[in-house]
Amino acid sequence: MGIANMKYALIIPDGAADQPIEAMSGKTILEAADLPNIDRLVQAGRIGLAKTVPDGLTPGSDVAIMSVLGYDPVVNYTGRAPIEAAAMGIQTRSDQIVFRCNLVTVANGVMEDFSAGHISSNEAKQLIEHLNQALGDGEIRFYPGVSYRHVMVAAPAEAFAGLATTPPHDIMGRRIAEYLPNGPGQDFPRSLMTRSADVLTDHPVNQARRQQGELPATQIWLWGQGQQPKLASFAKMYGRSGAVITAVDLVRGLGKLIGFRIVNVPGATGYLDTDYDGKARAACHALDEVDFVVIHVEAPDEAGHNGDPRAKKLAVERIDRQIVAPVVEKLKQFDPWRILVMPDHPTPVAVRSHTADAVPFVIAGSQVASNGGDRFTERQASEIGLRIDPGWHLMKYFLGT
Repeated sequence: MGIANMKYALIIPDGAADQPIEAMSGKTILEAADLPNIDRLVQAGRIGLAKTVPDGLTPGSDVAIMSVLGYDPVVNYTGRAPIEAAAMGIQTRSDQIVFRCNLVTVANGVMEDFSAGHISSNEAKQLIEHLNQALGDGEIRFYPGVSYRHVMVAAPAEAFAGLATTPPHDIMGRRIAEYLPNGPGQDFPRSLMTRSADVLTDHPVNQARRQQGELPATQIWLWGQGQQPKLASFAKMYGRSGAVITAVDLVRGLGKLIGFRIVNVPGATGYLDTDYDGKARAACHALDEVDFVVIHVEAPDEAGHNGDPRAKKLAVERIDRQIVAPVVEKLKQFDPWRILVMPDHPTPVAVRSHTADAVPFVIAGSQVASNGGDRFTERQASEIGLRIDPGWHLMKYFLGT
């Protein structure tokens, strides 16, 4: 399958695609950004659009990155939280369900911050352990993750079939009463979310954060529930060994589920201050050992959720210089090689949430002829006319199968 001895790299600037922005003189982030290295890939290779979020599914990295990795979300997607649980090594029974559990800041009934001020992992762990003592029992358990991102396991799963939940990053600045879990089993998560506010309010971590002028974690927010999916290994599907580099449990979980090696970079934060250089070094080292390396960078997505176009522009420019450039130089040491650069979904700064619009991609390297592009932008990807729908078919196209 694929071209023999080929080395591959996939770089995912999460949420980088956008809409025209007034603060950027009517340009999108990709149009406004200076991306010489990715633009050179466009000039040498093929640019197009891929629809990574199938109609009827909620636009999010869980669905979109599953597509990017070459797996059909319509068939394989069961929820976000169980993917993150896989990354954390959590084993669940067939009758259990996993919820994503954000630590959030709610003020006067309004979602002020979906990340509790990007609370540190150490602070968050103390709060999650406290929640376990106060609210956990034989069928409820909280597991600490990274920063504000955690999971909760509960049973029985069948009690929540049809329950609708809302990602907290989709309701920034809105009253939470309109977005509480709704449907079968709704009373259980609603009760836990309410009780968590009482449990957390006077915790020493929150007291210290208030004293330092930081946002407290006022409560938990439960969403993204589902049961453990079963995915065929990437080696079985596509005949290639792989590794993934990310700071985000969701992407680690997908990597684990498809049999990829997980490469941890100590300075990778999942935020704007992530160690871009460290991720590039880790990717270059991994290319010596596996066929296929995935480098995921969360920073553009976080800037989109924060409604910060300048931070988003800076993030994609740093990805271009500090990740794309060294990874391409490393790939050139091999013959043959290919690289794919693409966001998983758009996270427009004006919307501060994900959309299901198709995203631009560029493929360059061995046996890839130019299709006439010169810049990595949404407009040019659309005008060129190469469109992959459904998006999960792009992986076969990239691998040359």
